[in-house]
Amino acid sequence: MGKTTEIPIAAGNYWWLYLFIILLFIGAPPVKSQCTAQNTAFKSGEQIMYDLYFNWKFIWKKVGFASLTTYATTYKSQQTYRLNLISAGSKQTDFFFKMRDTLTCHISNKLEPMYFRKGAEEGKRYTVDEAWFSYKDGVSFVKQKRTWKNGKVQETEYNDSRCIYDMLSILAQARSYKPENYKVGDRILFPMVTGRKVEEQTLIYRGKKQIEANNDTTYRCLVFSLVEYKKNKENEVITFYVSDDNNHLPIRLDLYLNFGSAKAFLKSIHGNRYPLASIVSKE
Repeated sequence: MGKTTEIPIAAGNYWWLYLFIILLFIGAPPVKSQCTAQNTAFKSGEQIMYDLYFNWKFIWKKVGFASLTTYATTYKSQQTYRLNLISAGSKQTDFFFKMRDTLTCHISNKLEPMYFRKGAEEGKRYTVDEAWFSYKDGVSFVKQKRTWKNGKVQETEYNDSRCIYDMLSILAQARSYKPENYKVGDRILFPMVTGRKVEEQTLIYRGKKQIEANNDTTYRCLVFSLVEYKKNKENEVITFYVSDDNNHLPIRLDLYLNFGSAKAFLKSIHGNRYPLASIVSKE
């Protein structure tokens, strides 16, 4: 039986964001009170694109795209990285379900979370989530604010001796971690702040597999499963395929939803810091 590791994380609660959760667990370091880390994975100017697909009656249909960009900038007169993550359905699929999500975060050059914002239009629902981070005496503090379409505002505060992250800042930190000690069957446990409550999540390492992306390229990938437990039964929620190289890029994501299944495929990558050593050579 595999080992169990506990990791802290704070994040949003929308299904497509799990595309990036997996990066946290690629060789995560011991829990610590400080949030700073050395960036060894990305550089300013990186741009990643994904194609999104949904399954309708045995037919896979392209329904939209997602993009992740990283640029050097400033926030409150401090040098930072700004990460933008955008997910949008096509006009054809808006008839069934409209989705326009935009996330932005600022992190220091030492990858310390500073500010996070998410505007989400999903169906008839529209919300704006914001989070402000601060630190004192080895404790991490976060103030969160959710604004609803009707003007309703919900505010919460949370603190922990461990580092508190939003979805994008943990992505930035986790990409610098190294996958060296995982064995097939290892389980990774972590609490996730959803904006209104904290939920326990479980990831299982499944091993390695070769995956073809939407750029006619095959990659050597690490495979992880996000699972949930209902009535003592383990149910697969999402399967992640992450490049087995220093970039740690999500290559494919399989989602098992209540109303069907979906997939996200890597379409293109520009401005990556390292060569894509996980590419499988064609014979």
